[in-house]
Amino acid sequence: MPAQPSDILVLYYTQGGSIRRMAEHIADGIERVPGASARLRTVPKVAATTTVAEPAIPDAGAPYCELKDLEDCIGLALGSPTRFGNMAAPMKFFLDGTSPLWVSGALAGKPASVFTSTASLHGGQETTLVSMMLPLLHHGMLIVGLPYTEPELFATREGGTPYGASHVAGAADDRPVSDAERTLCIAQGRRLAQVALKLARPAPA
Repeated sequence: MPAQPSDILVLYYTQGGSIRRMAEHIADGIERVPGASARLRTVPKVAATTTVAEPAIPDAGAPYCELKDLEDCIGLALGSPTRFGNMAAPMKFFLDGTSPLWVSGALAGKPASVFTSTASLHGGQETTLVSMMLPLLHHGMLIVGLPYTEPELFATREGGTPYGASHVAGAADDRPVSDAERTLCIAQGRRLAQVALKLARPAPA
């Protein structure tokens, strides 16, 4: 399906499924804003050798992202699980391949937000979210966080940060997204969509 001028890309990497569920809630928030649409995409695993780690087309779930998806979107929500306080290698590998978009300035001025999950409550959520912001800032994107006007940021005993939505998935990645975490995901998607639509509107003559 071709990209639409109101598409907001929800790009994620998942292994156990928690980030995919968060991505779906963020997409829900995006779709709640009139005029906005969510476009879900993922990235493949990477291998330690030169062999192909994943088929060219995933067996199920969201399609793999192409640079064209980033170029065409009016906003981006980027999600990855935490790996030692940083984004997962497959997401970093994909972002390292976006240099052509950096050269052309294709992402400059577009809004972006980030989201993550960890096995434990203090598992590096905030450092991971900040690590994901860095390449987006190099691209000239505008970071959209979660303000404390969202009451769940004060009330949650699970995930949730002003840097972006987060989830405590448990050691087996089997804890469901809590009500507060889901609410914050939806709020993040809604806020990103609202900002993206405002920025995408042509300036008055």
